[in-house]
Amino acid sequence: MKKLDYIGLKCISCGDISSQKDFHYTCELCGENLDIIYDYSAINNDWSKDELMKNVDHSIWRFLPLLPVKESPTNTSMQVGGTPLIQSDSLAKAFGIKSLWLKDDSRNPSGSLKDRATEVGIQHAKEQGQKTIVAASTGNAAASLACLSATHEMEAVIFAPSSAPAAKLTQIMQYGAKLFPVNGSYDDAFDLSTEVVKDTGWYSRSTGINPILSEGKKTVSLEIAEQLNWQSPDHVFVPVGDGCIIGGVYKGFYDLFKLGWIEKIPKIYAVQSNGSSAIVNALSTGTLSAVNASTIADSISVDLPRDGLKAIRAVTESNGTGIKVSDIEILNAQHTLAKTTGVFAEPAAATGFAGLEKSSIKGLISSNESAVVLVTGTGLKDIHSAQQLVQIPDAINPNIDSFKKNWRKIGG
Repeated sequence: MKKLDYIGLKCISCGDISSQKDFHYTCELCGENLDIIYDYSAINNDWSKDELMKNVDHSIWRFLPLLPVKESPTNTSMQVGGTPLIQSDSLAKAFGIKSLWLKDDSRNPSGSLKDRATEVGIQHAKEQGQKTIVAASTGNAAASLACLSATHEMEAVIFAPSSAPAAKLTQIMQYGAKLFPVNGSYDDAFDLSTEVVKDTGWYSRSTGINPILSEGKKTVSLEIAEQLNWQSPDHVFVPVGDGCIIGGVYKGFYDLFKLGWIEKIPKIYAVQSNGSSAIVNALSTGTLSAVNASTIADSISVDLPRDGLKAIRAVTESNGTGIKVSDIEILNAQHTLAKTTGVFAEPAAATGFAGLEKSSIKGLISSNESAVVLVTGTGLKDIHSAQQLVQIPDAINPNIDSFKKNWRKIGG
């Protein structure tokens, strides 16, 4: 199969198009974010669903013709992508809908969907002749970069809020990355990382400004469509912070629709915490403004979304909607998800499911419709938050009487 390069970069705001040979992070005319554009007719001439289905590689690199790099990495043994789409008939019945699936991206190497973006970003950086990559993150993107940089022998420099969960910061350090905890918010860490990139010329692994990274994230939609035999779900629920994931989700379905591989783009829902709801607010007011973010879901705690325009486009062009949920609704969703399906999500990753629950109550999904919920990261990244709704029982004595006494206490 011949690998086709992408056509170029198109500004999400002013529409200016520049050549792919002249790569830059943001629009040189207006400063807004960019979109990768492809020649879908050329791709269809050299690639097909049948050819894809014959590919035994289950990683994101099976979709190479739709990725903005020249080739896949030399080492793909650390599989990124190919995560399960889990069907839950019991939850579908409880919500009164036809079908419900969970796309469990906690199964990726570092435990989050962010590995999809990192894998493509690292390959692009190598093709640009770069050896050092910089990331600003509340934890997941940083852990992802640290993990996959170790695999691909790149140097990772990380800026993360010092308030990020200890499990995530520990994960970053275990992978051998250079970590700089920042006394401030994610937005402060982002601004510092941008300044460092300008000063050093290192590669930026920030989906907030780097259009290559969004292309990695869109592979989650490519997989969902393939796993559903190219039948799009009716609704997709996405936890939203910076807006990067939901922008990628839309782009993946858009690509498949333009190729003629699916018949429709599903309605896409942006689900945010009440305490960090800049994008949902913008969907109502028409203006994207900063908020003073505060939520238990640290991975989506963002003052000013850096990829907000793509997020808004994803919702509006798919005829979706924005949904706000409270922190307690997020924690309840986390617990329900775990005890009902066996999928243990971190708070941010359970936010999409909380949005589905609220949508069900509001009657936004018909009884003959299907839904997919993105689970973007493992609950093992933030045990402290998970412990707020569960309590570890007191120890029992090692005898049968002690067991029976405590069994009765828990209603056994």
